[in-house]
Amino acid sequence: MNLDAKELVIQYKDELIKDLMGLLSIDSVKGESVKDAPVGEGPKKALEYMIELGAKEGLPTKVVANLAGHIEFGKGDELFGVLGHVDVVPPGKGWTSEPFEPVIRNNEIVARGVQDDKGPTMAAYYALKILHNEGYEFNRRVRLIVGTDEESDWQCTDAYFKEEEMPSAGFSPDAEFPVIHGEKGITSFNIVQSNLNDEFIDSDIELKAFISGERYNMVPESAEAKLKVLTKMSAIIQAFEGFLRKSGNRGKYEIDGGFLKLELEGQSAHGSTPEEGVNAGTELLKFLSEVELDQNGKQFVDFADQYIVGNLNGEAFNMDYHHEEMGDVSVNTGMINYTEVDGGIFGVNLRYPTGLDFDAGIQALNKTIEKTGFTIEDVSNQAPHYVDKNDPLVTQLLKSYQKHTGDMTEAYTIGGGTYARTLETGVAFGAMFKDTVDTMHQKDERMNIDELLLAAQIYLEALYNVCVIKS
Repeated sequence: MNLDAKELVIQYKDELIKDLMGLLSIDSVKGESVKDAPVGEGPKKALEYMIELGAKEGLPTKVVANLAGHIEFGKGDELFGVLGHVDVVPPGKGWTSEPFEPVIRNNEIVARGVQDDKGPTMAAYYALKILHNEGYEFNRRVRLIVGTDEESDWQCTDAYFKEEEMPSAGFSPDAEFPVIHGEKGITSFNIVQSNLNDEFIDSDIELKAFISGERYNMVPESAEAKLKVLTKMSAIIQAFEGFLRKSGNRGKYEIDGGFLKLELEGQSAHGSTPEEGVNAGTELLKFLSEVELDQNGKQFVDFADQYIVGNLNGEAFNMDYHHEEMGDVSVNTGMINYTEVDGGIFGVNLRYPTGLDFDAGIQALNKTIEKTGFTIEDVSNQAPHYVDKNDPLVTQLLKSYQKHTGDMTEAYTIGGGTYARTLETGVAFGAMFKDTVDTMHQKDERMNIDELLLAAQIYLEALYNVCVIKS
């Protein structure tokens, strides 16, 4: 049977969009762990929504630990995987419409998760559904594997693959086209202020609290500091206003008795590309470094000035490194918190190419910063992932992309992390194109409908080439 991927996707267009709008209507931000919902009720509901779509088609489905599940197509001993996720990052502020009430404007679907990763996951599901419904015979089993904790701790894939079979190969529709054959190592860790001075020392300006950011892998878009000011209130306000004018940042202040609250706005971005955002936390710390603070507040701000502010490539950690294909180390300090009782915590997301000895680097950094009253805690580390660009999987997927776009761009590597790294032979495959505006993890996240349909066509072509018996 021949395949006209474009025509088939057009036939299913309305149904695809309807099902996607339903999925986008579910607030699937990670929530409180409760019975039968380890990462919250929202992600569980989104998982059930996807699994039910497969069940309605009469396909074999399974849910594992209410963290992940699959819809299975075809028969055979070999297993091919398509891995997507339905959890999303918090929406943040400043949306022009409700983030979980999807709308279509200017031929774009606007909703949290439409680019990352509900839209691409639905496009891949429809590619498989179309092959199944149109009578194409699979040459192996193919599973659409759906996770619910990709944006945080990957409990979903850990639980799933403890119980279920590991595919021999596959792809994740959770990045960019044409094909991503390598991903940097991804780490997160906390740098904790561990040596507070318990003896009260009178100071004109005391840092009472500081808060910025919600996730390791998001550039914070807002920051807030609370100061107790005994004298020189007007001078500090004038200095803050001058800082805003000089830096170009947006912010405001509020006086409540002897307390001064400072707020600053930044620009969110994905943690793998911190240079594309404006970290509100580090920007506000720049101002606080100009203020005569109490001893513990000064220790917190001085440490940030030396090790955190402006440290986007790991140089301040002595962990800067470059790889010819995979690029440079990147550092995003996604969470910054301080209280006068507990001190400060910097939540760091560091991504590194193959070749860097991360374990040695983090141990050396911990030894260095102990002298300044800080320690490193809660280290997690996913090693870099790499598939040779000449692997048959890479070349087959690349041909499918080229056929439908005419773009001859080669496969490449990224700093982001996708489910592809859970497979020995796994790659990331779409769904953003080279001219797509990346709105992942940002306000008014959106996906062009024409691009959604084109992605579905490419997935359909690729799965036909790799997983269907040719007559």
